[in-house]
Amino acid sequence: MAIIAYNSCTSESQLKFISMFNEAASLKTKSLEVWRGGVCLFEGLDFTLESGQVAIVSGANGCGKTTLLRILSGMNQAAGGYVTWRGEKIHRLNAESQAEIAYQGHLDGLKKEFTVLENLLFYQAMSNQKKPLESLLEELRLVPYQNRQVRYLSAGQRRRAALGCMRVKTAKLWLLDEPLTNLDTKGASLISSWISEHAKSGGIAVVATHQRDSLIQTATIEIEL
Repeated sequence: MAIIAYNSCTSESQLKFISMFNEAASLKTKSLEVWRGGVCLFEGLDFTLESGQVAIVSGANGCGKTTLLRILSGMNQAAGGYVTWRGEKIHRLNAESQAEIAYQGHLDGLKKEFTVLENLLFYQAMSNQKKPLESLLEELRLVPYQNRQVRYLSAGQRRRAALGCMRVKTAKLWLLDEPLTNLDTKGASLISSWISEHAKSGGIAVVATHQRDSLIQTATIEIEL
């Protein structure tokens, strides 16, 4: 296991702007330890991410990338150590703090009987912003399919729709598990740009991926499990 620091995709002046206009946020781990089937996947994992920073989590299949993201989200508990968000332990967060965290896993999390637009509206209702969705649908190249039930979309279209739903939640912390799966070059480029924009606006992202070369330019740190 190793943690590699990179130049932040957010400049010092941008970080000052973020601190002036956004309440500072931080995600911290202390001595995280994870076991599976009697085998220690990793231990002693310490890192801190603050507003405007991105961590890329890399490693072989079965090394614990998905498990780490689920622990960071509060869905799983570590064998040892702990996670804090804004100084509070992750499993003790109130509803307001929990709403700041968006987890996008391997499953799309879409309502298959809903159309693309209905799914976006459903997740947008969870946020305080009610911006028109036309530009987002255009970015996702889903305008022709916005009134089609999700069950009839291709895998790549479903993935784009799912990531669009995550974006409209306006969460502060993004936890993304293999976000580039089933995406073509244009789709992968779009998601990479979203991650960079999220950081520049004061957000935090942790991204587990096998496609590190497509996302490493967004990283503040890389966690190699």
